[in-house]
Amino acid sequence: MRAAKESAAIALYINAFLNVCMPSRKTKSGHAVKSCGEALTLHIAFLESEKSINGGNLRADCFSAENIESRPVWLRDKRGDPPETCNVRLASLRAFVKYLGEQDVKCLCLSQAASQIGRRKTAAPKVVGMSKEAALALPEAPDVSAKAGRRDVALMAAMYGTAARISGILPLKIEHLHINEKKPCITVIGKGDKIRTLYLLPKTAARLKAYIRDARGDSPLPGSYVFYSRNKGCGGRMRQNAVNKQLKKHAAAAHRRRKDVPLDVHAHQLRRAKASHWLEDGVNIVQISFLLGRAQLETTMVYLDITAEQEAKALATLEDENDKAAPKHWTASGKSLDDVCGLRQLKS
Repeated sequence: MRAAKESAAIALYINAFLNVCMPSRKTKSGHAVKSCGEALTLHIAFLESEKSINGGNLRADCFSAENIESRPVWLRDKRGDPPETCNVRLASLRAFVKYLGEQDVKCLCLSQAASQIGRRKTAAPKVVGMSKEAALALPEAPDVSAKAGRRDVALMAAMYGTAARISGILPLKIEHLHINEKKPCITVIGKGDKIRTLYLLPKTAARLKAYIRDARGDSPLPGSYVFYSRNKGCGGRMRQNAVNKQLKKHAAAAHRRRKDVPLDVHAHQLRRAKASHWLEDGVNIVQISFLLGRAQLETTMVYLDITAEQEAKALATLEDENDKAAPKHWTASGKSLDDVCGLRQLKS
């Protein structure tokens, strides 16, 4: 009976974590909640398959460090999951075990042990860049004779012009636009519910003005979404998968004119491209980090796409003209081994 009660309690904690804690305290992203749900579902499947755990003997120590650490091997062997995916699952399980410790003091030791589990080694992903010309060619691809095409032009202009996350652009409402001010800007809610003001260049502001006037007239409702779904109307915003689908369609059209336009363009790539273009234009890395709304400078440096041309220029600055003209020190011919190694020769 005691085991059954503990199983029921763990099941309730899982349900509360996914349906109450995650949406209200952790994140508003449906993708994050879904990812955590998948991680917990796979861990339960692992426990059933490898540890003979069922609904009657589910215990808190099923989330021990030993069980969590052995699960990635099972994911790799049974499902073929790469290390990157295993690390995402690990982060989700850590979050749940931390929540478990908050709810039950007896589980605090599990939370502490889970936090010490190391991530699996992964290869650094190659950031796919996009030239300025390609980024500017993309908004020229949509058919502006259609209403959807004019919306997509404004959407791409807003994403690239501000380098904002798509999760900050899609929730925009008319009341968040300040495009008639002396310094036009938009207000977005970023990660951690941080409210940020992003200023717009004149061309971006003009495109947004034209789009709003075209789509809503002269008196748009303040509470309506800027980029809305054609099916749901002004009260329903576009979804990220719909945006990426449109971007790929426009990328295919733009690619026919410019071969450097990537065919697999996605919303986040425009943010990366703008950041790397700021760097090319000489914007300080600290300023770029601030403009991107990032808390840590190190994250920005890893995140940026450093092109081969930029790398060559950086390396070239390491050797000035005086260094090039200086005689080379490595002339081993006719010298003793002590001289070559820069050591004082000992007299015997």
